[in-house]
Amino acid sequence: MVSAVFHSPLEAAAPAARGGDKPREPNATHLIADGAHPTGATAKNSMKITVPAAAPAKPPRDASALWLTILPPLLGLGLLVLVWELVSMGTGASIPSPKDTFIQAIEIFKDPFYSKGPNDQGVGWNVLSSLKRVAMGFGLAAVVGIPVGFMIGRFTFLSRMFNPLISLLRPVSPLAWLPIGLLVFKGADPAAIWTIFICSIWPMIINTAVGVQRVPQDYMNVARVLNLSEWKIVTKILFPAVLPYMLTGVRLAVGTAWLVIVAAEMLTGGVGIGFWVWDEWNNLNVKNIIIAIFVIGIVGLVLEFALIRIATAFTFEEVKS
Repeated sequence: MVSAVFHSPLEAAAPAARGGDKPREPNATHLIADGAHPTGATAKNSMKITVPAAAPAKPPRDASALWLTILPPLLGLGLLVLVWELVSMGTGASIPSPKDTFIQAIEIFKDPFYSKGPNDQGVGWNVLSSLKRVAMGFGLAAVVGIPVGFMIGRFTFLSRMFNPLISLLRPVSPLAWLPIGLLVFKGADPAAIWTIFICSIWPMIINTAVGVQRVPQDYMNVARVLNLSEWKIVTKILFPAVLPYMLTGVRLAVGTAWLVIVAAEMLTGGVGIGFWVWDEWNNLNVKNIIIAIFVIGIVGLVLEFALIRIATAFTFEEVKS
């Protein structure tokens, strides 16, 4: 006669708790043969069969989320290429086709940092020159605009004093300031930097001032009770609360600066991506103009993405482009 006994893990662990014996392994089936009593000691001819525990099933991958991430951008780029090809065919190839432009781009980016004189340099040097001007004008705007925004937002008298000036000067086209820069600084580079400065400063001032004005009044009441100095109010209370607004102003300002530098370099000349576009137009090289348009867009996209990541790191809410 053969009888089988199935022991649960709790029953196997009970003798170990009483007598100090080792607990039986879970998920095991014990077979007692040769007429042994089911509840007695283990028979001589006993067999122990261990059934391994089933591995946890892995959750299936969500392919729909992957397609929703990759497919829409690919469709958008495909639509752009299709429209571009149709325009090229409709204009009798006066607008180069995507294939011809791509072949030309390969030739350009084989050696982007060549230099054959002050007016004949690779696209890499032109982009770096434009970024250098943007960095200088943008940096000066941050040094001036952020403190001014703090003061305007902190003090009502200064806010009422500067608000009319900002409302008057902010709508002025940035290129309208270029002749003033040429007249004052007597040079193309300082004039371009001045143009970047004057167009970048307004978003920083306005966003910083709005951030200071939106600090909860409870924070300021606590500072007044603790008798904090103005420096500690700015560094310990205002700056952490205003930082997301500041970064938003910086992100808007750098986008505007990159737009303006291209137009400014078209008018002032020298080395820069804007001058490169204008020089290629004078040479009737439309392929290089289209390549420059893509380069400008990619550089602007990288700057925007970098600042969004920085703003996200210092902001509790999601920063959207």
